[in-house]
Amino acid sequence: VQLVESGGGLVQPGGSLRLSCAASGFTFRAYGMSWVRQAPGKGLEWVSGILPDGIHTYYADSVNGRFTMSRDNAKNTLNLQMNSLKPEDTAVYFCGAGAATGGSPIWRGQGTQVTVSS
Repeated sequence: VQLVESGGGLVQPGGSLRLSCAASGFTFRAYGMSWVRQAPGKGLEWVSGILPDGIHTYYADSVNGRFTMSRDNAKNTLNLQMNSLKPEDTAVYFCGAGAATGGSPIWRGQGTQVTVSS
């Protein structure tokens, strides 16, 4: 199993970033997928999830209305569009297999750093 995130970086408060995740080594279209994050000195926090159908999505209250998750089952890719970013969104973001409605993914990538700062 391989999950490779990209798209992180430094952005000012109120800005946007789009994270991507390339998946391989498992039947991507059969799995719910998720994004989780870990802020400095804190535990893993579930952010969002999407069912295999690509239609049903779920979000943590802290990001609902600002983040949008999507997937492309033909390309085995996952995306997270993050708008109206806040300093408290600063974290390492991981894509994961499973945990579409919460919890911890069964597999996750190495992560990509997102820093929101002026």
